[in-house]
Amino acid sequence: MSVPSPQFRTATAADADAMAELVNIAGDGMPLHLWAKSARPGQSAWDVGRERARLGLGGFAFQNTIVAEVDGRVAACLFGCPLAESPPPPDGPLPSMLVPLVDLQRLVADSWYINILATFPGFRGRGLATSLLSMAETRARRARCPRLSLILSNANEGARRLYERCGFVEVGRRAIVTDGWEHSGTEWALLAKSIAGAGPSAAS
Repeated sequence: MSVPSPQFRTATAADADAMAELVNIAGDGMPLHLWAKSARPGQSAWDVGRERARLGLGGFAFQNTIVAEVDGRVAACLFGCPLAESPPPPDGPLPSMLVPLVDLQRLVADSWYINILATFPGFRGRGLATSLLSMAETRARRARCPRLSLILSNANEGARRLYERCGFVEVGRRAIVTDGWEHSGTEWALLAKSIAGAGPSAAS
């Protein structure tokens, strides 16, 4: 039986539920932990995430999100943009668990930052993440960013192997601040990949 070919498209508000789940998968549960902290009375953590996805807020900006669809179902997604275009920090103090992430991002301020790359378990092993990484590189080149960047936990060894196969190398580390979030990792690793022909000096 043949496997349906994936279709790639820009996300829409109709993808909100799947996007919230994929964001939480990519963040190893950190997004759900943060959503719970900002939930209104009577609102669950998932309600917060889905609402933000429906409204296209912050990391859910539709124009910056590509979804991979297989047989009519969202199977994976990529969210990224030049760091200069990333959402501004929230009003008030930055949550302590986000401080090391923002600190690492400052090291690659010239990059096209991959904030989210995740695949639902049932669709893994089909090359969707590799295809999305290739699309990220294309977008970075169009934006004239000289490199791609991303951050992952040192507990996520499978993802790290994928990124290293695709040419990413480690350029920095910071200790993870859990602040009540249950996670097996101890450090965030910043990975980057140079993009040939990109950057301000590239020909138009």
